[in-house]
Amino acid sequence: MPFKIETLQQFYTLMEGTKKAREKCVQQYLQNQSISSELITSLTEALEALEAIPQKEGKYSLLLSKTKTIFLDLSYEIGELKKDLLYLKHSPKTFYEYLSSIHSQFANQVQEGEKVLKGISWGNFITDRDGTINNYCGRYKSSIQSIYNSIFLTSFAQKCADHSVILTSAPLDKGGLVDISINPEQVFIYAGSKGREYLDSKGKRNQLSINKEEKNKLKTLNTMLTNLIAQPQYELFSLIGSGLQFKFGQTTISRQDIYHSIPAEESALFFEKVNNIVNEIDPEKEFFRLEDTGLDIEILLTMKRGERSKAFDKGDGVSFLNQELQLGLEKGPNLICGDTKSDVSMVAASMEKTPNTWGVFVTKDPSLQQEVKKICPQSLFVSEPDVLISILNNLSN
Repeated sequence: MPFKIETLQQFYTLMEGTKKAREKCVQQYLQNQSISSELITSLTEALEALEAIPQKEGKYSLLLSKTKTIFLDLSYEIGELKKDLLYLKHSPKTFYEYLSSIHSQFANQVQEGEKVLKGISWGNFITDRDGTINNYCGRYKSSIQSIYNSIFLTSFAQKCADHSVILTSAPLDKGGLVDISINPEQVFIYAGSKGREYLDSKGKRNQLSINKEEKNKLKTLNTMLTNLIAQPQYELFSLIGSGLQFKFGQTTISRQDIYHSIPAEESALFFEKVNNIVNEIDPEKEFFRLEDTGLDIEILLTMKRGERSKAFDKGDGVSFLNQELQLGLEKGPNLICGDTKSDVSMVAASMEKTPNTWGVFVTKDPSLQQEVKKICPQSLFVSEPDVLISILNNLSN
């Protein structure tokens, strides 16, 4: 019988269960074994349980507490389970036809991407996760990687690149990148906190050093933010979008999700609360830089460069990983993938090492396309993460 979901905690428990089942499916698939019928049944029942959650005005209703209800858009969780089951039960042709039916210009973009990138043996494949190689989800904690996604990416990483790096702003673990990934071991280098911390393909962990004074400032900040969201009126901000994430050298707190389920005035007031905390801890702005994406409030430790300071960005992360892991960016060719302005610095870091750099961005934004093209002439643009990973999968075959 499908598991009945009534509370937010039950929802997260169910999604954690799908992660375990999906990991086993990927393992069996890559070992050319038949997928266990028990695993398929488990995923089918998980989908049925999600679809059975009561709805109100298109949102799924779950209990946050005995007296409070939260309404969620579960498009990602339900949609990716449907795609996984379709992928496991039908032929690749049928699966691609489905992707083509839900994504405009899917077939044309995949064909064009193959044409541009065909025949290149990559020294490095470095990519952002969410919105780039993984479809966006309203909650990071439940954005469990899909089976088809893992198989497509693993195939490309094993056959077409010497080093494959997934680099994200999210933490490495404890609710971060590793906890929502289902790829087999020794395939990817996982880099969290914009590259400040990483887990290499052999499971070795390391991080960029932070001095004692910076650590103490971060600890104070994190304690105050934890106390803030412990208050009932602010608890919701820890449960939407990125939630509250303690990264290495950075802290993120959501003030809105991609579905804009929080009233604008309430979101703005919460931003002011967080901003006041940062100003209280760092009135001279020596240690922190605050960035507001409209969805997340990013509080970043600054780094000194000569007489000026700047926030650590993903380009700095790429350079750190290149030095630490001897990726050989200087040799190329390097394939750098992203979807937002924050990913442009990764392309720039690679271009500083070698012009033998290619960029693929998942974006429909003309200004972002122009910015990427200006830095990296060999650039390609697609509209969906499913398009990008399908290109990569086809290149590996």
